[in-house]
Amino acid sequence: MRSPRHAAPALAPMAVLALAFLFSGAATASAQAPPPASLPALVVPAAAQPSAHFDVEAATDAYIAEIPAAEKARSDAYFEGGYWLILWDFLYGAAVSLALLFFGWSAGMRDLAERLSRFKPVQTFLYWIQFLAVTSALSFPLTVYQDFVREHQYGLANQTFGPWLGDQVKALLVAAVLGGLLVVALFGIVRRLPRTWWIWGSAATMAFLVFGMIIGPVYITPLFNTVTPLRDARVTGPILQMARANGIPANDVYEVDESRQSKRISANVSGFGGTMRISLNDNLLRRGSLPEIEAVMAHEMGHYVLNHIYKMLMFFFIVVVAAFAYLRWALRVTLARWGGRWRIRGVGDTAVLPLVALLVSIFGFVMTPVTNTFVRVQEVEADMFGLNASAQPDGMAQAAVHLSEYRKMSPGRLEEWIFYDHPSGRNRIHAAMQWKAYHLENICPPAGAPRP
Repeated sequence: MRSPRHAAPALAPMAVLALAFLFSGAATASAQAPPPASLPALVVPAAAQPSAHFDVEAATDAYIAEIPAAEKARSDAYFEGGYWLILWDFLYGAAVSLALLFFGWSAGMRDLAERLSRFKPVQTFLYWIQFLAVTSALSFPLTVYQDFVREHQYGLANQTFGPWLGDQVKALLVAAVLGGLLVVALFGIVRRLPRTWWIWGSAATMAFLVFGMIIGPVYITPLFNTVTPLRDARVTGPILQMARANGIPANDVYEVDESRQSKRISANVSGFGGTMRISLNDNLLRRGSLPEIEAVMAHEMGHYVLNHIYKMLMFFFIVVVAAFAYLRWALRVTLARWGGRWRIRGVGDTAVLPLVALLVSIFGFVMTPVTNTFVRVQEVEADMFGLNASAQPDGMAQAAVHLSEYRKMSPGRLEEWIFYDHPSGRNRIHAAMQWKAYHLENICPPAGAPRP
């Protein structure tokens, strides 16, 4: 149920972009708000009430009809505008990379780094800092529009410009340190293993991605948000009961104060191994009924029980290896033709980084439907696990309605296949009502009857 955002222009290697995804969505710390005196009630539409004549299609339509027409039009416009932003991000990032190459700025930054130090790793790190600063400055107007102006236009953001800008600076510093370490490692591999660098580079990238997953919840997220154990027993009791019933070694549920940045509801399983956490944000706690919270958290538990983290790592390992193999070929071709003009000495020259960013962005752009489909299939599996674990189909449907504030509910098939990394809202509600239809007697008794 994580609420994904459109990525920034592709201006860094693949693993740095992956880290940006892992560490995105945060701001400065604040104290956890006290739990509300009462949780919102779950209101089930009349057509979705259990009955002898329960109809899946009618129940699905009833939930979707709860969304006012004006709000539906606004969320559709927001999500469809995101399709164009994918293209503009790609084109804008490509333009920045080409500018660094054609105007000689990249070679100039390399020359400056070499004047400042004679040690190759230090030169690489100094180049990275310049590269990150220049690309961030050039992409700043699009970033402001996409992540601040547009979010406020559609009523999805709570943060004023000052705190938002502070978060951007924090994220830039994190990228400077972690991205710098990765870039130094990769260029060191290229220089020492000129024939097999793409193989070892793939392995190093995956190792760094796992490292980022391990440290993210404990060391990165707290730089932006306050993460505290949730103490509301009304919420934690059912969640921990579900977790233990499904073999999840969880002793706490964590709350993240994301309301200071966004109005989106969100929950996730983050971390890896000993740093794994089940978290939900305070928007979900304030706005979601207990059945909705149970359904959402059961969905997140499904990712853990179904080993989606490991499957995702295996998938991305294949993607990363394919990307490095493509890079090996594409760099050889492009450098043979334009390397001299751009004053790039070879693959091991740090001045090649804008070209790497450009080629990786092309690869990622083409792979968008593939990666979205893989993630979407896992989300469908987690939805089904969540329904079976929580037995809260109406809670799942209500969560889909809440998510409709920034997701188009009823896309076409091709549209969903290309652009959606989660099932559409209509498909999620339909699946929940289909599940409900098969469990009417023993899971969803009529209103007022005791629940088994």
